[in-house]
Parts: sequence; structure tokens; C-alpha cells
Amino acid sequence: MEKESKFLEYKEQITKTYLKTVSAFANYNDGEIIFGVTDDFNIIGVENPNDACLNIENQINDSIKPLPNYSLRINKDNTISLFVKKGFNTPYRYNGKCYIRNDSSTIEADDLAEKRLILEGMNLNYEDLPCKKDELSFEILSKKIVEALNLSKFDKDVLKSLNLYSDTNGYNNAAYLLSDNNNFLGLDIVVFGNNINEFRRRYTFDNVSILKQYYDAIDIYKNEYTIEKIEGSLRVKHELIPFEAFREAIANALVHRAWDVRANIKVEMHPDKVRISSPGGLVAGMSNEDYINGNYSSLRNPIIAEVFHRLNIIEKFATGIKRINSAYLDKIVKPTFLITSGAIAITLPVVNAINLTSNEQKIYDVLKQNYSYQRNEIESLSGMEKSTVIRILNSLIEKGLVEKEGSAKATVYRKVASN
Repeated sequence: MEKESKFLEYKEQITKTYLKTVSAFANYNDGEIIFGVTDDFNIIGVENPNDACLNIENQINDSIKPLPNYSLRINKDNTISLFVKKGFNTPYRYNGKCYIRNDSSTIEADDLAEKRLILEGMNLNYEDLPCKKDELSFEILSKKIVEALNLSKFDKDVLKSLNLYSDTNGYNNAAYLLSDNNNFLGLDIVVFGNNINEFRRRYTFDNVSILKQYYDAIDIYKNEYTIEKIEGSLRVKHELIPFEAFREAIANALVHRAWDVRANIKVEMHPDKVRISSPGGLVAGMSNEDYINGNYSSLRNPIIAEVFHRLNIIEKFATGIKRINSAYLDKIVKPTFLITSGAIAITLPVVNAINLTSNEQKIYDVLKQNYSYQRNEIESLSGMEKSTVIRILNSLIEKGLVEKEGSAKATVYRKVASN
């Protein structure tokens, strides 16, 4: 039997506590409640299931406001399945309270979550709300947008076309974030030494335009992660971390973070990596897989995203994560993504200077860290023939990326290089 999850709950009896889960499913995601199953997953069924279904209908109709979209089914084992659809008229309240699923349990939504549900029900985002400021300055935005769009001037009509101002409500929060002075916490960039106790430099960007934050972060990156080497008679610039990956990660954090959370975007710059952590987690309805694959069905801040797109900072169709991965396509090390309910962290490792051929990269990638492989296992995993595998393994050994142990049939290979 399938375990309880964010989308599935079992109930032994029909007690009104299940109505909290109905509220949670209607607020956040489709879900199913099965009645007639014990806590240790024994199926006992429900007595008089037809009467029980009528009782469930009456309880939902009387207790959940507004009424959610749901259906009931009597199963062959006399259990009852209650299917609840994610609704559009959020928040759905049970006895005046909103609920949310926390893994396999149901808890009361906090004030911030309830405010977001109210906005969702109004088809609004936090960036849409009036900022309650009558006068804002846009020195950075005006300069950049005039250059990008080849405009003759910057005025209220331009702001209206960018959905930053309306005659009815004035400036919105998106405009406030893009203005030269605001009251939002922005990037907090710390440059570390060889350990986390060694702070070399710190740059904090609070109460300033998110555009200034973006461009200044790029300048800091160039100072910290680009070096020049003399190669022959030429001075050649090298990127320790791919510029495209860093640029996309910073833009992604500024555009997609939750601005209704009063917290900084933390940028930790280490000798071997950069870690960018933005508050807010994923937008409602998006899975981890959707995020990593760049499949954004909805954006948390579409107005800000459109401005960044007009300025040629980001692509229109949410390709940021794909572009980050693409920047590391021919590298030994790869970026990593940590997604929690409260934050998203992207780690960009410093690239190894060793270059690999496509076949070398393929074999290197199939070798897991701290695991030993016989040659025939590597042949099977890579799909390459014996002679090719032997040649490539020898090359990887010479480059210090793979080590060889044993002899004859006892020979094994192990990955030894990883940043």
C-alpha cells in the first residue's frame, strides 16, 4: 500500500479532523483521503459506505468555505476515496482557518502563507500590490531601459508599459524594488578565506535597486573569480567559475525570490565555490524537477522578470537553470541545487583546469565517488568497447582523475578527483 504523503492521507474513521486536510488540498494541490484504513495500513473498510458518503458531503458543504471541488468513490474493499482538487478561489478555510500539508501531516497555515493564498485567490502577486509611495526615483532603471529599448525619454508612460505604475493604484512593489531607494533586504555577499571563520570582504545591498545589486554583484564576481595568465606573448583572461553560470544564478535569485520574506539573498564566495541562497522556496504548484528542468508554468514575480528580460539580463522563457547547467557542460565539476520549502540554494564550483574529451567525460561521469569498478563494469555502463575503455582509463589515470588498484582480474578503478 502506498505510504501517506503530501498528496495522500488515510483515515480509520470519519471524524471531522479530515476537514483540515480538505482545506490543505484545496489550497495547495490535488489530494486523496482514503477512509477505512488504520494507522498501520490495515484495510477495515467503512460501514454503510453510502450513508458515510452522504455524511462526508454534508460535512464539507457545511464546514469548508468557499466550497472546494471534490468527488467521492466507494471502493471494492468498502473503503471510501475522497478526491479534492486544487482550487482557484483561495483561501479555502475550515472553521475560519487555512491549512497546509507538511509532508504527510496537515498543519495550520501561518500568516504569511494565508496572505499569499488571499493574493492567489485575487490573481495577484506580492509585486502587484501598491507600494504606498507617491514619489520614487529610477536613475538606474531609466538609464538601462532607455539604452536597451532605444527610447527617447523615460516617463510615466514607460513605467505604465512595464506594468510598474497605474493611474488607479500608483506605483507597485515591483516598481519599488526597481527604484533607487527602497526598504527591502537584498544581496549579502561574503568573501571567505580558506574556512568559514575567515571573512575577507563583505558587501551588503539593502534598500537599493535590485538592478544595482545585479550589476554590482557582477563586478564583485569579476574581481574574485577571473584571473589573467601570460600565455606566450598574450595576456589571457580565465574564469574560475563560468561567468554565464554566475550571471544567471544571481539574476535568477533576484527575479524569482520571495520578496514578502524579510531576508537577504546570501551569496557565499569561497575559494572553491560560490553558494547563492535565496528565500522563498518554489512557487506553489512547482516541483523540484520542474525547477531544475526550467519548466516554469508560473512565475512568482512576472513583472520583474519582464523588466529583466527587456534589459536582456534573462531569457523570456525561464531558461536560467538550463543555462547554468550548460555553462558546466564540458566541465568535470557540476553545479548543485538544494531546494527546501523555505529557500533555494545554487552551488557553483570552481572549474578544474583539466580538459576532457567527450568520451573521457562520459567515462568520468559514470564513475561514482568512493566506489570501485572493474573494467567490464565500466564497459557496460559506458557502452564502449574494451580497447576504448582501456585507452580512456589510462588517459584519466595520467591526468590524476582516476586511480588503478590491483592486478589482472582483481584490477579496479576509482575516481579520485572531485571539487
